[in-house]
Amino acid sequence: MPESQQRNAVDRYFRISERGSTFGREVRGGFATFFTMAYILVLNPIILGGAEDKFGAHLSGPQLVTVTALVAAVMTAIMGLGGNLPLAIAAGLGLNAVVAYQIAPLMSWPDAMGLVVIEGVVICVLVVTGLREAVMHAIPQQLKQAISVGIGLFIAFIGFVDAGFVTRIPGDTGSVPVQLGAQGQLSGWPVLVFCLGVLLTISLVTRKVRGAILLSIVAMTVLAIVINEVADIAPLAWGLTVPTVPGDIVAAPDFGLVGSFSLFGAFGQVSAITIVLLVFTLVLSDFFDTMGTVVGVSNEAGLLDEKGDVPNLGRVLLIDGAAAAAGGAASASSATSYIESAAGVGEGARTGLASVVTGALFGLALFLTPLATVVPAQAAAPALVVVGFLLMTQVRHIDWQRYEIAIPAFLTIAVMPFTYSITNGIGAGFLAYVVLQTVLGKAREMHWLLWATAGLFAVYFAIDPIEQLIGVKQ
Repeated sequence: MPESQQRNAVDRYFRISERGSTFGREVRGGFATFFTMAYILVLNPIILGGAEDKFGAHLSGPQLVTVTALVAAVMTAIMGLGGNLPLAIAAGLGLNAVVAYQIAPLMSWPDAMGLVVIEGVVICVLVVTGLREAVMHAIPQQLKQAISVGIGLFIAFIGFVDAGFVTRIPGDTGSVPVQLGAQGQLSGWPVLVFCLGVLLTISLVTRKVRGAILLSIVAMTVLAIVINEVADIAPLAWGLTVPTVPGDIVAAPDFGLVGSFSLFGAFGQVSAITIVLLVFTLVLSDFFDTMGTVVGVSNEAGLLDEKGDVPNLGRVLLIDGAAAAAGGAASASSATSYIESAAGVGEGARTGLASVVTGALFGLALFLTPLATVVPAQAAAPALVVVGFLLMTQVRHIDWQRYEIAIPAFLTIAVMPFTYSITNGIGAGFLAYVVLQTVLGKAREMHWLLWATAGLFAVYFAIDPIEQLIGVKQ
């Protein structure tokens, strides 16, 4: 088949022209998304590999790199082909911390990963029964807009923190929890790379240069490598990824952790009530993190319909649920949709072809891990800051004169970055919305799923006293 016909077939399948995109934009978007989330190849192994299970066992670092890349590659490609949205999937931050520091200490690693598989199955059941999609349809449109704005602030904050532009004040017990730079002021070459990256990115975006975000990431990575070679910089100053030309380009993947899970082993280690609560925590976090991510990315891409609904939502949610189970089966922790996908959208991606490209790059990362981890946070973080601005522009759609909408929207927007959690922000907004609608005598007008969801969030926020009441936590 001639190349022109092949392109036409790809265009029709992914509806590239129909969505106002081009083949080149999709490819650039796929690259941009990959580079902004490639840090997970370093961070996930550090989080999981740094913890030990009930029996003192640790997971292998090289094996964790392999399974992290494997799950991201396969599930992101499936999302692109099946869901046709520019959404990338990888091991979920926050979820991997729950697995490492809350679940693993109670049982063995295979038992813990078995619970992750169960979580994924439960989510798939919720999708098949229509409950997960129904919840998303029941959310008022302006709350969806608030979710997008909150995510924008959240990922911008992630960018500032990852780059070291904002840091936690060590040992401080005062009223100010964060500060500028490491000691109240900007210092060091890595932070300079970030600042230059932000200025370069916003300049390119403002001038509407094609490939602006990707060009900035590549340019700042090259600059970081040069600076690291000529300047006297402590390796820890860069964070997890030191920008150096790797000695080895190819590294053989180690699939030893794939399939190393026990579906029901946890039942022999802890009580059934504890298992239910652990799975509930994973499901709720994954459920609403994904919901916020899917709505936020789709909204920024201009893909929501007139009702504010996401195209192919059922398939997208089913694939995301299957990714959670796949992550557990591969011992990579629960995998979920990544908000960093917004970087690809900012680059112009509008279809699943971008996800196929991102998945292919993660596939290459299985063998080219040294190259995939060259990009330091300071070079990738500017993209998160700029994409945060793009998502923030959705705030104009919120009616700030109607307090019953404006207050839940404000809480959704504020709680996300302030608690470092998409789930917490959505929960705060949901609870406030239900309470205010009730106060105004509109309780009967709300969909029953909003009531049910608000009830679940009430349990989520009160999980500690509930555990103490039922005797799970002493």
